[in-house]
Amino acid sequence: MTEYPVYLVDDDDDVRRSVGFMLKTSGYTVESFENGTDFLKESRMLDPGCVLLDIQMPEMTGLEVQEEMRQLGLPFPVVVMTGHGDIDVAVKAMKAGAIDFIEKPFAKEEMLGAISEAFDRLDHNDARRQHRADAQVLINALTPREYEVLEGLVKGHPNKTIGYDLGISPRTVEIHRANVMKKLDVSNLSDLLRIAFAADVGEVRPIEQQPGGSEPGRT
Repeated sequence: MTEYPVYLVDDDDDVRRSVGFMLKTSGYTVESFENGTDFLKESRMLDPGCVLLDIQMPEMTGLEVQEEMRQLGLPFPVVVMTGHGDIDVAVKAMKAGAIDFIEKPFAKEEMLGAISEAFDRLDHNDARRQHRADAQVLINALTPREYEVLEGLVKGHPNKTIGYDLGISPRTVEIHRANVMKKLDVSNLSDLLRIAFAADVGEVRPIEQQPGGSEPGRT
């Protein structure tokens, strides 16, 4: 069985039955929706998966569903299903973020290939999220002052500038910097910055979400 589900969104009953049967007998978990509105209503509660999206539907077109997915922040990869001669619409869908398009009537190998690509994209996203989570765990071990020093390093500032901005000496900056590198288990600035960027260091965060759980003070 495949790891991710496939969400089949098509207003044609025959397509939902035939494509659904083909995918299920190929080992896929399939959930069907007869229009984009129904899919979007359920989307927030769905597990990550590939969306097989018909481009020509009443109520909401596939392009409109894509746009709504973008606004909702849904990270599901989309494979667009088009009718013969809908290449111009397929191009628009690709520009809007679809990873592939397939023309009706479908060739099984073509559809399975597109779904496989979508699953690869999901695997990549999962790995990236895990990398971010791992980096954040390391960053959370820093004191508020160490985090401020790290922010300065992310900005490319030398110790002297960081010290001036924080009201501390360059020597104190150097001590904090050494502590940061020890806590992040890195031996050079490049590796330190990779972890910082993965954890989005430098982004504006509420005080209660900063490392140490309180507003940084001067030392």
